[in-house]
Amino acid sequence: MGELRRIGILTSGGDCAGLNAVIRAVVHSAVNTYGWEVLGIRQATQGLMTRPPEALVLTPDRLDPYLTAGGTILGTTNKGNPFAFPMPDGTVCDRSNEIIEGYHALGLDALIGIGGDGSLAILRRIAQQGKLNLVGIPKTIDNDVAVTEMSIGFDTAVSVATEALDRLHFTAASHSRVMILEVMGRDAGHIAMCAGIAGGADIILIPEIPYTLDGICQTIQQRQEQGKNYCLIIVAEAVRTESGDSVILAETNEGCRLGGIGQYLSQQLCSRINAETRVTVLGHTQRGAAPTSVDRLLAAAFGVAAVELIAHEKYDQVVTWQNRKIVSVPIAEAIAQYAAVNPAGTLATTARRMGIFLGS
Repeated sequence: MGELRRIGILTSGGDCAGLNAVIRAVVHSAVNTYGWEVLGIRQATQGLMTRPPEALVLTPDRLDPYLTAGGTILGTTNKGNPFAFPMPDGTVCDRSNEIIEGYHALGLDALIGIGGDGSLAILRRIAQQGKLNLVGIPKTIDNDVAVTEMSIGFDTAVSVATEALDRLHFTAASHSRVMILEVMGRDAGHIAMCAGIAGGADIILIPEIPYTLDGICQTIQQRQEQGKNYCLIIVAEAVRTESGDSVILAETNEGCRLGGIGQYLSQQLCSRINAETRVTVLGHTQRGAAPTSVDRLLAAAFGVAAVELIAHEKYDQVVTWQNRKIVSVPIAEAIAQYAAVNPAGTLATTARRMGIFLGS
């Protein structure tokens, strides 16, 4: 403990607010407390596959200006599984050993991986294969990593969506319109649920709770009968059509890109209700904002805790936030399941008691 070490850090998967704040916390803690050298790996695992590996020395002075910056100064990728990496000739190749070799070429004693469940699963498999010392930090705006109450980026995404609802209130009321706000949420509806309650939505649609178009129309009609001339609907991108089909924006080599449920709802409602509908899709604006104070605090706590795990040689662990404190758990446990919104949980009950329509 406390010996001179060289550690690496990378960001993997989709970007989000707070990544630079995590990197900054790791560097401050590692350099100032233990005198270690910290190398930032470029473009996630792709930086370790490059020859020579793409890395840069990180210092506290270099990181301080990026506390409030969105994105990640290291770059990231959510494409190209190293165990089945797409090659120029159309074939796939297992390049995991190249990542292991890159780790050793940089002389790393340990690696901190910041990512969601998919990224952490890949990093752990590589670490197990190469006997690398790995510590994980959870980040996902979807907040669907089951073992932590909060992940980096979630609070900022909710704040962006809440602000959008705040602004849509006025234009909806001015024109007597139904405003549909489509937000991210690949598997879970945490952003839609939290922002919907905080932003005063009248209808919240999430993938965990089924709905009917008739139920939505009845809610809008009831509001009109009460003299309320507008309605705000927030919907997670993973919500399916009434018949159960996913709404897909595009097909890629990496899979399906969700998107378009807001437009689907608008088209279905326009012939059923006596009101104009408009759709706003937030998309990547939820990822690119400056991190909120909550995300900055969480980033600091996670970064420091990850360094402490390395100092005590506790590897194959991910740091989590539970009951207002940091708790480390095995990475395997963290990626074993995802945290969906509980249809009978506190937030869903809160929404229903406040008169918000959630579906059936």
